[in-house]
Amino acid sequence: MPLSSALALFLMAGAPSQPSVLSFDLSPGGAERQTPYRAGGHGMEPGSTDGDFLFSVAVPDGTYRVTLTLGDRKMAGETTVKAEARRLMLRNVATKKGEFVQRQFLVNVRSPALPPPPANAPGGNAVRLPSVDIREYSWDDRLTLEFLGQPKLSSVKIEPVTAPTIFLAGDSTVTDQAAEPAASWGQMLPAMLDGTVAVANHARSGATLKSFLTDLRFDKLLSAVKPGDWLFIQFGHNDQKQEWPQTYVDAANTYPAYLRAYIAEARRRGAHAVLVTSPERGNFDTHGKIKDTLGPYADAVRKLAAEERVPLIDLNADSRAIYEALGPEVAPTAFNAGGKDRTHHDNYGAWLMASAVAERIRSQIPELAPHIVAAPFVPAQPPSAAQVAIVPSRAHSDVRPAGN
Repeated sequence: MPLSSALALFLMAGAPSQPSVLSFDLSPGGAERQTPYRAGGHGMEPGSTDGDFLFSVAVPDGTYRVTLTLGDRKMAGETTVKAEARRLMLRNVATKKGEFVQRQFLVNVRSPALPPPPANAPGGNAVRLPSVDIREYSWDDRLTLEFLGQPKLSSVKIEPVTAPTIFLAGDSTVTDQAAEPAASWGQMLPAMLDGTVAVANHARSGATLKSFLTDLRFDKLLSAVKPGDWLFIQFGHNDQKQEWPQTYVDAANTYPAYLRAYIAEARRRGAHAVLVTSPERGNFDTHGKIKDTLGPYADAVRKLAAEERVPLIDLNADSRAIYEALGPEVAPTAFNAGGKDRTHHDNYGAWLMASAVAERIRSQIPELAPHIVAAPFVPAQPPSAAQVAIVPSRAHSDVRPAGN
């Protein structure tokens, strides 16, 4: 179905009514394991098997606490859970035969719909989504959970909550990549939080500071921001492209000006802005050092953070330290497409970037630091891919994410 038709039907149907607490039996013999998903209800998504499966529940926009009871009376298990478009929530939770454990996390759910502007006012009633986005689990009318590894699951409880939220505005190195092998730090960050802070990842592959505005993505994000929330802003990879004349911004003038406007919009709503420097591309020189492709833009972010007195997550510096610690031979294993893509990461690289972000949060944002549960991370001493070992999702694509 074309994007315009699909979106029109979605908006005409409206969002599901606000649910109370919803509980489901997802044990191997449970009724919900045998029920295919139908619009407005709940059930298993296509392609689900006993070894890995996706379960969806129709819900309105909002944040939901998911409580899982993991375990099995007859078998041991090791369960990895992702939400929506491969947001990592739980990683390798081991249960012994006959053991049951409970885990909780928060999932932010959103549709493309926007509050319509008043008559004669400019704006739109929905985010402008490309066809690839409308087919993903990130922009629909349901909460989707993916169970991987050796999943042993007894029950699921889902309830709407109000919680502090970290909103992410950015590009392909931040967004929830919907298919293997690409991945980004934004979709790994939820697994590094304690389950009382939500992550709302609005980033998009190929996005720029300008396109994030014209696509109405920033409008959607701002429509959900509450006082006390956080807005993490990371742009640069695509903004620096002079061959994209409609969205190009220069590092000295227009780039910091647009960032300053984003900060102002967050502050107007009582939210806290955080600036993030873009991770460097994985290109080495003959001396084993990372080539500088983003320097002026990273410097502009550092300068602006100091001027505006907002926290700085210097992922540019941390990424360089990580790549150089891995070295030219190993660093490609942290990137998409077996290292052929030196901009976008795979699960391993995304985990390393998110670990660096989490460590910066711990050291520089006191209000969020207590919510970080990730192990201490030193960029110059990254763990190996074997130590990270994230179970891949079934969804796979050979198409490189937009932007470079």
